[in-house]
Amino acid sequence: MTNFSLEGKSLLITGGTGSLGKALTEHILKEHPKVKRLVIYSRDEQKQFQMEMDFPVRTYPQMRYFIGDVRDAERLKRAMRGIDYVIHAAAMKHVHIAEYNPMECVKTNVMGAENLINACLETEVERVVALSTDKAAAPVNLYGATKLASDKLFVAANNIRGANPIRFSVVRYGNVMGSNGSVIPFFLKKKPTGTLPITDPTMTRFNISLEGGVQMVMHALEHAWGGEIFIPKIPSYRITDVAEAIGPECNKPVIGIRPGEKIHEEMITESDSYYTYDLGKYYTIIPSIHKWKLEEYIEHFNAQKVNIGFKYNSGENIEWETIETLRSLIKKHVDHTFDIQ
Repeated sequence: MTNFSLEGKSLLITGGTGSLGKALTEHILKEHPKVKRLVIYSRDEQKQFQMEMDFPVRTYPQMRYFIGDVRDAERLKRAMRGIDYVIHAAAMKHVHIAEYNPMECVKTNVMGAENLINACLETEVERVVALSTDKAAAPVNLYGATKLASDKLFVAANNIRGANPIRFSVVRYGNVMGSNGSVIPFFLKKKPTGTLPITDPTMTRFNISLEGGVQMVMHALEHAWGGEIFIPKIPSYRITDVAEAIGPECNKPVIGIRPGEKIHEEMITESDSYYTYDLGKYYTIIPSIHKWKLEEYIEHFNAQKVNIGFKYNSGENIEWETIETLRSLIKKHVDHTFDIQ
């Protein structure tokens, strides 16, 4: 149990109309009904309109819907007035779109992160949690490279805060089951055609539920000392098992990987192992420069240093989803009408 409460606090979620933003909103309104204000900051008015239908201000007077782009520094600064906590979920995340539109990805994921950091430093924000991705570890595509740069900005922001007590931290995790644009909704949509295209039969990915992502963000919001990158211990799945779980009767042609894709994803590289600690439920990569005492951090969290050379990738994971567990998870988290027989 935890005594952490958002009572009387004002919280802002960038990219709040996305899958995780909606899940966070539902969680916060249910578990922290006395939150003072919950601001959904995003640039798509149609998605905001649709989200307000689900969480109307009349029913939830804490809700605010703020149109804005993280590329707009002045708009961000205005949005941050009176905000205590920020969850940064706004990003361009589609790998192949980023490869074709590189500067647009840089403007949103890197410059947007810088704008948000400055807006938080110049207002009264107390804590910031930024969402990352497994693709930021040893990146081979532009999306991953921009998220790595974003991670570095948020970690380093703790060093330029001066006397400001604000804390910046990062959560890094794998594919969120059922999120917009991910493989499971794609396969579910393709199933009626009788064909599920496979990029590479050896491909693996990490898997986390929306609920797991929400819990991780809330954990970082409560427990971060500043500068950590939190990584969950989660299972992997084989892309072929996902296809078999959804459409065992479907054709599964191999079409080759898309631009910028990896066969396996990483969340902790060998180089990261020098700064990585096991916290039990999560790993954390601590910053090489930090304002707190490492000995106190280790004692407080009972943190265990991982072995030098340790790495954490989806292909060499010790925990795996099976076809059967994937079917159950899809029915539970993605499509309640999904037939698991």
